[in-house]
Amino acid sequence: MKATKKTQPTNPSAEIISAVHALAQEKDISEDLLFSAIEEALKAAYKKNVSRDSAVPANLSVNLNRSTGETHVFARKLITEDVEDSANQISLEDAHRIRSDYQMGDIAEIDVTPSGFLRTAAQTAKQVIIQRIREAEQGKIYDEYSEKENEILTAIVQRVEPKAVYVELGRTEGVMEQSEWMPGEEYHIDDHLKVYVLEVGRSGREMLRGPQVRVSRVHVGLVKRLFEMEVPEIAAGVVQIKSIAREAGSRTKMAVYSTDAVIDPVGACVGPRGNRVDKVVTELKNEKIDIIKWSPDPAELIANALNPAHVLSVFVAENEKACRVVVPDNQLSLAIGKEGQNARLAAKLTGWRIDIKSQSQAAQMFDMQQPEEPMGYQEFYDEAAPESDAPYVDTGLPELADLPVSYDDEGDDTL
Repeated sequence: MKATKKTQPTNPSAEIISAVHALAQEKDISEDLLFSAIEEALKAAYKKNVSRDSAVPANLSVNLNRSTGETHVFARKLITEDVEDSANQISLEDAHRIRSDYQMGDIAEIDVTPSGFLRTAAQTAKQVIIQRIREAEQGKIYDEYSEKENEILTAIVQRVEPKAVYVELGRTEGVMEQSEWMPGEEYHIDDHLKVYVLEVGRSGREMLRGPQVRVSRVHVGLVKRLFEMEVPEIAAGVVQIKSIAREAGSRTKMAVYSTDAVIDPVGACVGPRGNRVDKVVTELKNEKIDIIKWSPDPAELIANALNPAHVLSVFVAENEKACRVVVPDNQLSLAIGKEGQNARLAAKLTGWRIDIKSQSQAAQMFDMQQPEEPMGYQEFYDEAAPESDAPYVDTGLPELADLPVSYDDEGDDTL
């Protein structure tokens, strides 16, 4: 006859303590936080059960012994002569049965632990521990990814929906809303992309699914971070990115400055044989990138920003933060760009209103050989600029005098 192995009776109290210790060590969670969470859950369970049959004391506490796992529920009641609310009041006579030194007006602490409450405690503790494990894991993920805001991550496309693309970011999922898609770029499952982290959210029920990480392919920060990755001089702070203007998927202009006179900031960003800028262009699906030298002189900066067009003169109105630019007739279309893109990006890059005129148009306004400087204007003039007899081209841009002006000259423009 085979001997049967006797099943040892389980000890719910010991199981609670053991589970808390194990979770605290494995997930690096405070034991006190776990015990407090279990006590709060037990209080809620007690109120729910007691309220079915009688009034629930207003002042309740649950004590879970950190060593033994024994659990007790206490109600705090006012000692009064006339008991009108038995859930919250007690007579002095009844209070003395609990402790002999109670006096009238004291608050008596009474053990109201119901029978069988230990089983409830064990079940509740299990539920709380499972929930706290999930919250702790999601909390760590949130802490990890919240530090990555405004940084670049490599993402893997998981699913594509009409208004959003969901990507894997390692330990969590990111969402790229339709407004953050790069125009003309198609997304397919398992595509690898560099994305810019806009925001990491943490709130309510959403936290049960993990942090809500919003990412972008159109933000100017993506361009900035890509160049920081490819150009050591930028990462070291020797070359600074002063400003970026971008129309994602089409064209970007970036103004750079070197703190070391020996280092050419544009050349550093372009790299030997263009290999540095080419890597950024490839990541951005052949988006055109114009890199120009930043200057503290507004006229020079504006002239550089209109690259690749050659600028003859720039008249700037400092008080209005507006300017009029003169270019050769045969480069007017180049200066304005397709659908005004070059001029538009130059204006965004510099923060100045730019009115572009051809040499012929400017000649109708004032004599180019002896220019009369308009009131409040300063001139930037390139004497080496070639003459042109190209026909008049209508820029389609408003006259400078017709432009409303609202600019703030203050502030550091370094990104």
